[in-house]
Amino acid sequence: MNIAQTLQTHILALPTHMQAEVLDFVEYLEQKHGVGLAAKKNNDLQTEAFLQRVAYSLSDDFPDDIDSTDLGEDSTKDNL
Repeated sequence: MNIAQTLQTHILALPTHMQAEVLDFVEYLEQKHGVGLAAKKNNDLQTEAFLQRVAYSLSDDFPDDIDSTDLGEDSTKDNL
């Protein structure tokens, strides 16, 4: 039996409230060491917070409905 199976056996033998404590500890370890699901969740939250800051930094008069028809054609470049 590998360590994950051994942990699962022990955790399943615990009452639900103690299983929740084990989960809290595992998430703490993940955050502390920057690994696992908790680290990914934290990265996702940081990315979302960044996007929100950027979205709100645009001025009120910035149009949010620009599409390719608004962009027009590229102008020709003069040769130097």
